[in-house]
Amino acid sequence: MANIRIERLESTFVEEISKILMTEVKDENIRFVTITGCDITNDLSFAKVYFTVLEDDQKEEVLKALQKASSFIRGKLSERVEIRHTPELKFIYDESISYGEKIEEIIEEIHEKEEK
Repeated sequence: MANIRIERLESTFVEEISKILMTEVKDENIRFVTITGCDITNDLSFAKVYFTVLEDDQKEEVLKALQKASSFIRGKLSERVEIRHTPELKFIYDESISYGEKIEEIIEEIHEKEEK
């Protein structure tokens, strides 16, 4: 039962953080961030928020900007989501998309070698 609640809360966090970043954060670096997922601990004390950016060379400065704005985002999140204690947010760059692209390139190379 608790797992379903946490999963629902994680999807709500992804949706609400995305809205907050698009509409309420004034930092231009953060506006083009895509929130890809969220993992919340069972005791609701911490939330790992996964994100990606359009250009890989900007990920370090975007991460710093997100960490700087995390208390603001957490405050807005507490206004929008009804839970007793809003978890502390930790932003992590999501490597899975670049990993998937790398695997896709390898598969294409294998197919090209087989055709020859």
